[in-house]
Amino acid sequence: MLIKTKTLANIAAVIIAAGSLSLSSALAQEATTTLVEEATTTAVVVETTASPAGAPAEPSVEQRLADLEAYVNNGARTPDVVSKIAGPGPGHNAWQMTSTALVLFMTLPGLALFYGGLVRSKNVLSVLAMTMGIAGLVTILWFLCGYSLTFSGGNAFLGDFAQACFNGMKPGNVGAGYYWISDYIWAMFQLTFAIITPALIFGATAERMKFSAVLLFTAIWMFVVYFPLAHMVWAVNGFMCGPLNPDAGIKAIDFAGGTVVHMSSGWSALVLCIILGPRLGFGKQQMAPHSMVLCMIGTGMLFVGWFGFNAGSALGADAIASNAFTTTFLCAATAGFVWAGVEWITRGKPSVLGFCSGIVSGLVVITPAAGFVTPASAMIMAVAGGIIPFFGVVYLKKMLGYDDALDTFGVHGIGGTLGAILTGVFASAEANPVVEGLKEGLLMNQIKASILTIVLAVVATAIIAYIVKFTIGLRATEEQESLGLDTSEHGEEGYLMD
Repeated sequence: MLIKTKTLANIAAVIIAAGSLSLSSALAQEATTTLVEEATTTAVVVETTASPAGAPAEPSVEQRLADLEAYVNNGARTPDVVSKIAGPGPGHNAWQMTSTALVLFMTLPGLALFYGGLVRSKNVLSVLAMTMGIAGLVTILWFLCGYSLTFSGGNAFLGDFAQACFNGMKPGNVGAGYYWISDYIWAMFQLTFAIITPALIFGATAERMKFSAVLLFTAIWMFVVYFPLAHMVWAVNGFMCGPLNPDAGIKAIDFAGGTVVHMSSGWSALVLCIILGPRLGFGKQQMAPHSMVLCMIGTGMLFVGWFGFNAGSALGADAIASNAFTTTFLCAATAGFVWAGVEWITRGKPSVLGFCSGIVSGLVVITPAAGFVTPASAMIMAVAGGIIPFFGVVYLKKMLGYDDALDTFGVHGIGGTLGAILTGVFASAEANPVVEGLKEGLLMNQIKASILTIVLAVVATAIIAYIVKFTIGLRATEEQESLGLDTSEHGEEGYLMD
């Protein structure tokens, strides 16, 4: 009896459900018909209603679909029409926010640990303080006027103050960087580049430069070197911005900062470390890295963060970003293997430091080319990036006798210059259509851009260094240097062995 009751109940439930389903289907069909009729009516009204004189036209259904296609393809919206998706595109903007976080991750904690592991234990905190101090200082300068001087109006060499303190900018606005990313996120993305660039310089001067001198030098250098150079290379009216400025004096290309970041910091590092002088005991006593474990962890963070650096420079989650992601991965991993291999052949053993140096060198070399070259070309650049900077670090430094403590010039100066020039050799329209109109004479333009970058960095750094030297002084006292900058400059110790 119980079984029969349950069976009847189940049958009744099925009948009721079927009836509800039929009613729902009928209602859904009616609602769909109504929506289609309304959409058709709306489309007709939009297409036949004239817009007020001088006002953008309301979009037709076709134009609204074109906007969606533009979003998917990371292209321009329908011109002269009110867009129904006028703000940042969720997918592209999300990738840009992720990339911004990844590039910041390169400095904090990536570069901090990479450099921190390479110095002696008595100076590890001085490196961490340097990276955090620069991050704070550059952020303040960027908000006050740095962003505006880099990307707002001006002339071919420097912007203006129209967007100082982010004047006129809104989170829902787009177009400052690219079609589908928020102007705020564009500004923050570029801020992370501005932060890491001066931080790279002080790898060459580690263990002997005063913290106050680091900050003063950075503040001046940003105005004299970084803001003008970034404007010249990436602003729409920049002197060396081949892709965006048809009137550029030098029609060069730099996808993610070969000249702006690596060459400027690398060549500045060389000049600054020569003016500063070598560390006490340089060439006479052992100055081995105190923790290759920290260095390797920092290298891994730099490797991961660099995908935001390079693939993020596509300014959207599109095919160009995919290409930059791929070439970055291939070049970095291969260059690390090649560097260690050359070290094994020439010095008898492949070291962890060799792998780390090679990976970073590969990342530096591919940076200006990441979105402009094919994977096959990236592999060729990787081999060059694993060999040429190796000889710069191991032999050139010894031959000339300068104390580039953490090999900033050897990796970023030499590697950055190599990458900028090889970009002119291997850039292809197959990888990026923008190359098509710039290929003729590109190699010579890349060489010109490299020379201008070197001259600006070298001359400006020499002047700034002497200004700092004769005002507050550049380096710590011998007593402070012997004791270690952690204790003498920051009153702390990195390791307390109780």
